[in-house]
Amino acid sequence: MDQTILSTINNPSDLKGLTKTELKVLCKELREFIVDVVSRTGGHLAPSLGVVELTVALHAVFNCPEDRIIWDVGHQSYAHKILTGRKDIFETLRQKGGISGFPRINESPCDAFGTGHASTSISAALGMAVARDMKQDDRKVIAVIGDGAMTGGMAFEALNQAGSMDRDIIIILNDNEMSIDPSVGALSSFLSRKMVGEPYIRFKNEFENFFGSVPGIGDNIVKLAKKWKDTFKSFFTSGLLFQALDFEYVGPIKGHRLDRLLETFQKVRNIKGPTLVHIMTTKGKGYKPAEKNPSKFHGIGPFNKQTGETPPKVKSAPLTYTNVFGKTLVDLAKKDDRIIAITAAMPEGTGLSLFAKEFPDRFFDVGIAEQHSVTFAAGMAKEGFRPVVAIYSTFMQRAFDQIIHDVALQNIPVIFAMDRSGIVGQDGGTHHGAFDISFMKLIPNMIVMAPGDEEELKNMLGTALKHNGPVSIRYPRGKGTGMNISDIIEPVTIGRARVLRNGDDCLVIAIGAMVKPCIDAAIELEKDGINITLVDARFAKPVDEKLIISLAKKCSRIITVEENVISGGFGSSVLRLLAEHSLISDFKMLGLPDAFVEHGTQAQLRHESGLDAAGIKKEIKQMVKGKGSGLKLHASN
Repeated sequence: MDQTILSTINNPSDLKGLTKTELKVLCKELREFIVDVVSRTGGHLAPSLGVVELTVALHAVFNCPEDRIIWDVGHQSYAHKILTGRKDIFETLRQKGGISGFPRINESPCDAFGTGHASTSISAALGMAVARDMKQDDRKVIAVIGDGAMTGGMAFEALNQAGSMDRDIIIILNDNEMSIDPSVGALSSFLSRKMVGEPYIRFKNEFENFFGSVPGIGDNIVKLAKKWKDTFKSFFTSGLLFQALDFEYVGPIKGHRLDRLLETFQKVRNIKGPTLVHIMTTKGKGYKPAEKNPSKFHGIGPFNKQTGETPPKVKSAPLTYTNVFGKTLVDLAKKDDRIIAITAAMPEGTGLSLFAKEFPDRFFDVGIAEQHSVTFAAGMAKEGFRPVVAIYSTFMQRAFDQIIHDVALQNIPVIFAMDRSGIVGQDGGTHHGAFDISFMKLIPNMIVMAPGDEEELKNMLGTALKHNGPVSIRYPRGKGTGMNISDIIEPVTIGRARVLRNGDDCLVIAIGAMVKPCIDAAIELEKDGINITLVDARFAKPVDEKLIISLAKKCSRIITVEENVISGGFGSSVLRLLAEHSLISDFKMLGLPDAFVEHGTQAQLRHESGLDAAGIKKEIKQMVKGKGSGLKLHASN
């Protein structure tokens, strides 16, 4: 079998001796390799396919890792990983113990900055550029940011400073009109004028050719016209915005023309000061199913690489919590025209696509702008509407100040629907929703709910919409328990827990996604003659103090279980309550450790953290068998 060009590439320097023809072949081989591996592992396919030529050109022209390349978000970094020494372990992508799906500084010196959330690259790049100048080094710093991430306010904060500082920094705007779902907003429309490049270039060339041929005065006219080139370029392209920020604007460039990219980067290398290169690409390029449906292939599980089809869903499989949330919100909105749905560039992922179809005038996708989404919702709520802000738990972290200052401080009724709370799986530490109980429950006026099943989620959403203040509802990624869901919404008394099982050997208080494995553990424990009292807490704030105190007086062995970091989580609230009433005898908190959980499947990571039925059963048995006297505060995971 003939040796492929890709097989000879072990680090970026290996690209330097390749011809343009060989580099084009390498691009083709990279695409085939990425599709082959991701079809088996799952991952962010469409974003990475869209930047293959861009990645090859960057590494052919610049000198990584000496030159710093920062990938915004990082879900488009697969070709980069393959070309920077990870080709032979690319099969382990997003698998437990394998390489991350995002850039990580401890994975390779070529990963200049760890990413996973949007709009951070320009800030990091500017920091590196200033540090370089202070150290009097001579290296290039390049940030690659998509048009979706460019909608985030942090990107413009960085652009504003970068333009004023006049530092040598290169920003590559990868414009594919997409983030996860299609990009929205005036900025996206402004950037993505796909026809503007050619008219400008054609006009410029025809102008110079005509007047350059006029004897005597032609050359002078062309020279004078070149002084006006910035005005012409600003008029014909989106460069106006970036030139106003004091960037040298280059583009738009066709992002799949490798020769154009190589030529452009060679020239840009020699430009001093802040430069922005605008590149037009196609998300999913080179793989027809991904080009046809880039949203589906943005992040996808294993699929048939010949057809692009994913394994058929089992018809009897339980609905996901996301499905239940989306359907319930639509049902409620049919009866209450005050209900508004808001998301930050993820209508499909948050289950709001159905709402957007049913109520387009009451649905708002604000782009990758979580901070804005919260204050925008607060403004609507202040005027009498009932906004529901649906954002993944990990991304809600970005709007912490707005939640406090613009919502909770004024006690404004905004509902925060936090999907993907707890362990999310292969996306790893940047995406686990490990902290929201801790950061939400510390905020005055905030109600913090966590359903133990789909029926509770439905009822909690209805309850939240009737509450005259801010509410946070957290729920996990993936399938529910499979229970039958009624059409009736029964209000949940705020702060009221429910007892699911009664027993004398141990009191287990679980919340949210941990209720089901605790039920499973209790069933197994009965076989060993151990009977527990199991409480579905439902609320992390306010906790059901009356119930917990009464049960703690009957049973001194107490365990709390949550899929949140133990630090400042639900268990700490129970511990404080018991301490205040001198009821602590034998107590343990189960939850996520004080560490960033790595990537792996949800089942693998829950097992590793002791948060599956087997782990919970083991902890209960150890406590019951201990039967010692006196205070025992067990160490957490």
